[in-house]
Amino acid sequence: MSAAVTTELKLIGHWIGGGPVRGSSGRRGPVYNPATGEQTGEVDFASVEEVDRAVTAAKAAFPAWRQWSLSKRADLLFRIYNLVDEHREDLARLLTAEHGKVLSDALGEVQRGIEVIEYVCGIPTLLKGGYTEQAATGIDVYSIRQPLGVVAGITPFNFPAMVPMWMWAPAIACGNTFVLKPSEKDPSASFLTAELLKEAGLPDGVFNVIHGDKVAVDAILEHPDIAAVSFVGSTPIARYVYETGTSNGKRVQALGGAKNHMVVLPDADIDMAADAAVSAGYGSAGERCMAISVVVAVGDAGDPLVGAIKERLPKVKVGDGMDPSSEMGPLVTREHRDKVASYLESGEAQGATLVADGRATAPDGGGFFLGVSLLDDVTPAMDCYRDEIFGPVLSVVRVPTYADALQLVNDNPYGNGVAIFTRDGGVARRFQFDVNVGMVGVNVPIPVPVAYYSFGGWKSSLFGDRHIYGPEGIDFYTRTKAVTSRWPDPATSKVDLGFPQTR
Repeated sequence: MSAAVTTELKLIGHWIGGGPVRGSSGRRGPVYNPATGEQTGEVDFASVEEVDRAVTAAKAAFPAWRQWSLSKRADLLFRIYNLVDEHREDLARLLTAEHGKVLSDALGEVQRGIEVIEYVCGIPTLLKGGYTEQAATGIDVYSIRQPLGVVAGITPFNFPAMVPMWMWAPAIACGNTFVLKPSEKDPSASFLTAELLKEAGLPDGVFNVIHGDKVAVDAILEHPDIAAVSFVGSTPIARYVYETGTSNGKRVQALGGAKNHMVVLPDADIDMAADAAVSAGYGSAGERCMAISVVVAVGDAGDPLVGAIKERLPKVKVGDGMDPSSEMGPLVTREHRDKVASYLESGEAQGATLVADGRATAPDGGGFFLGVSLLDDVTPAMDCYRDEIFGPVLSVVRVPTYADALQLVNDNPYGNGVAIFTRDGGVARRFQFDVNVGMVGVNVPIPVPVAYYSFGGWKSSLFGDRHIYGPEGIDFYTRTKAVTSRWPDPATSKVDLGFPQTR
């Protein structure tokens, strides 16, 4: 009898005070390769005491870090930018191994995070205040921006490198110290990030990583030495984070879920719209808060659009994200895959037309795969419309007019992203004026803003009053101080100014 082959699990601990720290709580969580279904690692779950240790390290590092000059801080940020850029493929491979997204998607994720690091390299300009001379006789008034202190980020599984960069880069650029609690499903990218920041020369304690579950989250939300918390995740958890954090006196930005619509008017380029629907609906297996979940076909656009989308679906190759030929990888866990697949059954039972069934086209094996799926004739009363599916299931809702499409989008409780496809510039301008959504694309299916704008939705997609990164990110991680100054009249000075003094 041959001996069983065992694979040694990768053990992932915390990063506190400038170095790795093994967990002491005795609790751990599994990390899987979603393409094979095999467990590849274990991640330590922090106790309340371990969270406090990370916060204490960040608090101790804050006074010295805050004293760094802006030019010195900017120089370090350039080094961080270059180092992360050099290791972009290392980060991307970790994302594919633990999240499952194809390597090209992973590289794109890292690139969008790097763009925020690049933006905050201009921190000397971003922190400029204002000055008013002679606001009253002999009195000048000016404003300055100052860091908050220790801030924290709680980030989701779907973008384990990019979303943390959206938080820690502006936070530390503004002079804060940072405690990151990444998703326990794909934690390795955050640990590599900590190593890269240390290699770049970031002082110990300025950036810390603690892993865990609700115990760690609650410890962050309740810790008296954390001044602000940034969060990205589902709407129910975003609401919980916002209410709990603010009740403990913290500044909170909590980005929640989405149900993004793509409105296609009869005059649209149908081929362009179909390509966009496929890439935006199924990219990263639909596990994106900006994924298109609902295509709204207006008037005569319905039949040709559904036909064009259906025609493209067999060409989408689903497989291991490390395979260069794969265009869509698995979902992050078996449980999530099964939940997403359940909407195909319930959608059909509730009256939708199942045009493409991803259960039948998923690759064989133990991976957490679901093929690309398409539901037509969906109505707002169906579960597949109401819920944030967060998977490769695209729904088509047919409406007779532009006004009906606009009402459908505005009535939805989410307001993250929306797109309109049309050749009519006047209609597109009217749409961006009328629609109650935070990010709008015109013939662009995923309108994620560039780094020098800010990212965030409206309604149930955001709790708080500041979007993430960009100018609003700088606002969130600083507070302004107004200084009013008056100096003694020069006429009373012992310094000879060489000319008569006048009032």
